[in-house]
Amino acid sequence: MRRALFAATALLSLATTGHAALAAADTPEAPYVDDRSSADAVVHSLYSAINRHEFARAWGYYGDTKPAKDFDTFVKGYDGTEKVEVKTGPISDEGAAGSIYYNVPVAIQAIDKKGEAKVFAGCYTLRQVNAQIQAPPFQPIFIDKGALKPSTADFDEALPPSCGDGPPPPKKDTALEQAKKAFLATYGDQCDKDRLANEPEVFSIKYKDRNAQPNDPDKETRLFHFSCSAAAYNESSVYYMTDEVDGVRQLQFAEPETDIRYENNDSDGKLLSVTVIGFRTTGWAVNSDYDQDAHTITTFNKWRGVGDASDAGTYLFRNGDFSLVQYDVDASYDGEENPQTIVDYNTAP
Repeated sequence: MRRALFAATALLSLATTGHAALAAADTPEAPYVDDRSSADAVVHSLYSAINRHEFARAWGYYGDTKPAKDFDTFVKGYDGTEKVEVKTGPISDEGAAGSIYYNVPVAIQAIDKKGEAKVFAGCYTLRQVNAQIQAPPFQPIFIDKGALKPSTADFDEALPPSCGDGPPPPKKDTALEQAKKAFLATYGDQCDKDRLANEPEVFSIKYKDRNAQPNDPDKETRLFHFSCSAAAYNESSVYYMTDEVDGVRQLQFAEPETDIRYENNDSDGKLLSVTVIGFRTTGWAVNSDYDQDAHTITTFNKWRGVGDASDAGTYLFRNGDFSLVQYDVDASYDGEENPQTIVDYNTAP
């Protein structure tokens, strides 16, 4: 059953048309990618080979129909280029005569050795022959044909929405992308590497502005929760917010500064007093959780693993922002959880 029809018929000829995906210098920064498990993976592998100047490998991702008249012409097509970046879009496919054809939207940005960039966009067709009917040598997914043309759009906007009857891409979540970029730029060197790859939790908070009239529409704030690192008993997170007025910004948490006194200055001894002497803010939230019903973020920072000494905050969303409404401190290392509230704004004065 044909699910998509690929319309582009022109062969991708990087050398003869001059509208080529340009190669990058063979530098350690260009990763080695050789993945034929999916159509888009093959496209990314092609440009990995080009960026590393491994042209025989790049040539090998094509089937019988090659992108140039011969290999030497193919290689000469990349003279004077520094690197090429590639993006792929939503894939459509169709089955025919023992094969599956995949249609892949592609956009590339080619940068020459002078730092000048050119953008190209179009579609690739890749073919996967049924492995059960093949005779040796086995042929994995390969590029059957393609067509790229110069694009006047910026690289981020040049990717075709679909190829043939392929599905359009989901609407771009600009705020989410901005929050992810801000998080990686600020905390990319501080967070656990395995957590950097995780998608954040995303929450939508709709509310009435305090000055709103009865018929005014709800406002919306979105909350992005990024998990950053985990130690023996504490997990640290970072939150970003966005709204129509302020855009994307990192959420800061108010915390009281305290003066804690123990008998004989021994923290294992009797707790004498906990006094608030000021306030500060931090971008870190420890062992945090967002309650969608209560519209609160809670934190719980263990001072040691058993949790008998700790501090905990409650931050309530109101009037478009989160405010500290309660802060508890358990400063006694006595083996029991017995916090005392040192900040309480839950009750209006």
